[in-house]
Parts: sequence; C-alpha cells; structure tokens
Amino acid sequence: MGVLMDGFTIKSARFITSVGLDGEYPKKLSAEIAVVGKSNVGKSSLINTLCNNYKLARISQTPGKTRLINFFAINSEFYLVDLPGYGFAKAPKTEQAKWGALMEAYLSSGRLTHIIMLIDIRHAPTAEDKQMFGWIVYYGVPFTLVATKADKIAVSKRKQAANAAAKALGAPPFAIPFSSETRQGKQQLLDVIGAVAADAARADSPALEIKV
Repeated sequence: MGVLMDGFTIKSARFITSVGLDGEYPKKLSAEIAVVGKSNVGKSSLINTLCNNYKLARISQTPGKTRLINFFAINSEFYLVDLPGYGFAKAPKTEQAKWGALMEAYLSSGRLTHIIMLIDIRHAPTAEDKQMFGWIVYYGVPFTLVATKADKIAVSKRKQAANAAAKALGAPPFAIPFSSETRQGKQQLLDVIGAVAADAARADSPALEIKV
C-alpha cells in the first residue's frame, strides 16, 4: 500500500479514463477517493503535488475548464478521482445543469470511499461550497476538508483560518492547511489518503488490482 516509515507515498499515478454524464465508470478497485472544489481553488495543483507529477492533472487558466470525471490509478491499487470544478460564473445554465447531474449521478453511485473537499483558506465558503458540502453529507460520503493556498497568508494564521473556513462551511472546525507552492500539508493529506485506502483494502480482501 506504499507505506514507508515516514508516511504514505504515491509511487505511481496513471490516468485511466474520463467519464461524462452518459459514460461508463472504469472497473472498481478497492477504494475510490475523489477531490472536489470550486473552479480555481487549486485542485489540479493539489493532485499534481500529491502525485509528484506536474503534468498529471491539467492546470488551466480558465476556471471551470474540466467538465469530466477523471480517474487516476494510484500505485495500481486504488483510484484518485478528479471531479469537475463548480462555481464557474461564465458557464451557460445548461452547462451548470449538466455538471449538477454528473455530480449527483457519481455521488449516488455507491462507488465513492472518501471525498477530499477543497476550500480557499483566504475566503469564506461560497454558496456553491455550501451546496457541495450539503451533497456530501446527504449522500453520506466520509470527507476530509483541505484549505488551499495556505502560502497566501501568514504562517501563524493558517491553522486558525483553515479551521474557521471549515466551521463557516457547516462542518466540524478542522481543515488541513495546504500549499502546492511550499508543500505544506502534503504529507498530512497523503497519510489520510493512505489510511483510507488501507482500510478499504482490508475490507475488500482480496483487494482488486488493475494492470496499468
């Protein structure tokens, strides 16, 4: 499961497929851990940082560029899933409706083991953030909150700001401060992912494996 003395590590991360509203999900693995957040919150940067591959998830200057669910096989054992961003004001109403249908279909699919929700450490959660969190709670998906762009505020204020953002979201007042620039929070979040994947693998013995 990629666990070393100093914590969980991602040894390999391979893109498997992109799935749209009418698409077919890939074959299940032992765990499926998704990452979600509003457009431009730093989702692609976080995924690339965790995986030590800065070309894995595309980083676009245009918020809301990703419209598909992207599956990555991690250590050939479980999926890390990049969910499309939300809150893209310039998108047509029809596009926003498709996003909602895509997300609800996936959240209700029963595939999801855990979800990592990103919030901007510098700002209060938006109405779209609160709606997304409401969906996570409604579908009963275990979650971890991560407060991105931590390098944009003083070190002494990061923990308090992250926890305050989580509380404002309506969640328990705890979030992991994260920065793709300084790598703050990287190992802490990797260890969460590793623990979730290990628990799922034990519950799904013998673990399913994908050949990539």
